[in-house]
Amino acid sequence: MINYAFIIRKAVESDAPAIHEIMMESFQKYMMDSNLTEPLDAMMESIEAITDDIRTKEVFIALIDGIAVGSARVEILPDNTAYLSRFGVRPTYSNIGVGIAMMSLIDRMLVEKGIKCVKLHTASKNKDLVRFYYGRGFYIESTTTDRGYIRALLVKEY
Repeated sequence: MINYAFIIRKAVESDAPAIHEIMMESFQKYMMDSNLTEPLDAMMESIEAITDDIRTKEVFIALIDGIAVGSARVEILPDNTAYLSRFGVRPTYSNIGVGIAMMSLIDRMLVEKGIKCVKLHTASKNKDLVRFYYGRGFYIESTTTDRGYIRALLVKEY
């Protein structure tokens, strides 16, 4: 039996380069799985922009044996809701529970803060992601084509 150290913690500024790598890898897969050809904002983001988010949002990083394998960002909004963005897991570490564990931690944090709901956007044609979010209690509230493809606005109420 092999033992792994699995940690999810709040990101610190020195995590920004690792989060950048996670974004590049996970959103490349997102593009392929969603049949998208135009580069996504997440893939154009600078390390400085990630550092700014670490300073101003709830940013989490998942590590397996010290390797950064996943990250997510949560912005707490003035209306007592939250917006989840840049949720990604390196493809070589997908389907082993990293995303579920990160989402569970985010849920606990938001409930503790008294947040009434969390929202996110994802490609509506990406069946695996839509299924993942449905399995975590989200539902599709609406869709938009503001980024050149059909994005679903998913909502989870607490």
